Parts: sequence; structure tokens; C-alpha cells
Amino acid sequence: MKLSLITSMLLLSVAANCQADDTVKHGFLATGSHTYIMDGDGKEIWKYQSGSRDGYVLPNGNVILTVNKGGKYPGGAVVEIDRTAGSEKLIWKGTQAEVNSAHPTKDGTFVITEAGPKPRLLELDGNGKVLVEFPLDCQNQNAHMETRMARKLDDGTYLAPHLLDFAVKHYDKTGKVLGTFDTTVEGDPERKIHSWPFTAIRQSNGNTMVCCTNGNRLMEFDADGKVVWQLTNDDLPGPWLQDPCGGQVLPNGNVVIASYAGGRKDPKAPKLIEVNRDKKVIWTYSDGQKHGIHHFQILTADGKALPEPPLK
Repeated sequence: MKLSLITSMLLLSVAANCQADDTVKHGFLATGSHTYIMDGDGKEIWKYQSGSRDGYVLPNGNVILTVNKGGKYPGGAVVEIDRTAGSEKLIWKGTQAEVNSAHPTKDGTFVITEAGPKPRLLELDGNGKVLVEFPLDCQNQNAHMETRMARKLDDGTYLAPHLLDFAVKHYDKTGKVLGTFDTTVEGDPERKIHSWPFTAIRQSNGNTMVCCTNGNRLMEFDADGKVVWQLTNDDLPGPWLQDPCGGQVLPNGNVVIASYAGGRKDPKAPKLIEVNRDKKVIWTYSDGQKHGIHHFQILTADGKALPEPPLK
């Protein structure tokens, strides 16, 4: 009888830990096969006509997008959309297989990565003039799996995740590799778990949060490359991490993850998941559609704009 009571209490505790707070509301930009902005009440307030890979809403309301390859941009592109005027400015037209990221920096520049025979990182001014360029130190046999979300850090260096290399590399402006975070799962030397890094987020405490897509996990590294926190599906009420691509660390320390394959098999599966550092589910978003969210930006929390810059 006592064992049954204890078991029941444990189950209730687990259920409570997995229950999202229905009062939490977020507005966000979503990029993927569909590109749109939702307000905190779940209403679509803006959409773009084509798919995208990365995106930011600037403080002035303009949207920076890394546009999928195809049509007039066979190698992808980076554009800036003035939503008020309804106009679009081309910042960069891809020259290889695809453009994978576009990080607007505090200096008004844009950091992008190009995938292809010669994978590279570029930093551009607002008119597309190349200010920094260097080759990325990664495999180049599979262009699509070379790199994803490159970001410039406050000290002027760069982080770039390389999927098939199981590595997030830290570069200086000459392309010298200053350090590497190895995303191989401990105890899996043959790398059967495909913990391919997709998004790497440098936090104010110096730790780096990494979304590992096919391996369905988040890994947080300290400055020495030691894993100090992880999130897997074992911590969630179900297999909610389905190709976690994009990620964002909120000002309160909570983490939001884009489950790119969420909804493909089960329309009710969440596409965005917010957890705190105790791994309690705080908020989820699902829309009953099969299209995935590749990356995103949480814009508001309970109607209030989040401070700039976003950690994503």
C-alpha cells in the first residue's frame, strides 16, 4: 500500500514537471519551409512568400532572412525586408550550394556562411561589401552538412557548427581555429548517435549551448569544453526532440528549442519547446501542420518585447 502511494506521488511529480504553463505566451518569428511571425495570441501577423533557413527581427521591425535556394536565388540569399514599406533589399546572393545563416551584429554587419565546394564564412556590411572572409575548417564532401548557424561573439571572434565533423569551432577573423567543442556523446566513440551541431549559443557566463539535430539533444559546454548540462527525450514526456535545429536562450535562462520534424507524424507534437534549467516544460507551440520550424526568434513574453540582442 505504501509502495503504491509512493509510486503515485512520483508519477504525479513527473507529470507536473512535464506540464506546460498555459498562461505563458510568446510571439515569435519562424523560419523554415514557411516563414511567418505569430503574436502572443497565436495570430499570424506577417508572412514571407518563400522558405528560409535563419532569421532575425531587427529593433526597427525589419526582418533579416537567409532565403532558401531556388528560383531567383539558386544558391540562396540574405535579404532585408521592410515590413512597413513592403520592400526587400538584397544583401547577399549566394555563389555556391546554399547560404545557411545571417547574423546581424551590433556593428551593423552581417555574418553569413556559404556551403559548397569551398565552405566559407563572410562578414558583410549593409550593402554586401565583404569585410571578413575565411574558409571554414570542415569536411566538404557533403555541402548540405558542412555548417549551419554561425554567430559573431562580442570579442570579434566567431562560432560555427559543423555537422558531420561533430564539432563547433571557434574562429578568429583570419580563420584560425581557437578551439573546438566536440559534440560526440560520451560513451559513443563510433558516433552512432548523430549529435550533429546545428546552433551554438554563447551565453554571458561563457558557456556554450548547442542544439544537436539528428541526435535529438542539447549539450551545454563550459569554457573548457566539458558538458555541464544536457537535455534529451528522456527528460521530456515523449519524443518531443525531433531534429532540434534552432535554439534560443531567454533572459531568464530558459531555453527554447525548435523541433524541426515535430508535426510530420503527429500533428499535435510540439514544434517549439521551452524548458527551464530543471528541465521543466514551461511552454510549447504546435499548429497541427506538417511543415517544420528550422529556426526562430522569440520576440515577446506575455506581451512584452524581449531585450536585444537575442541569444540564438
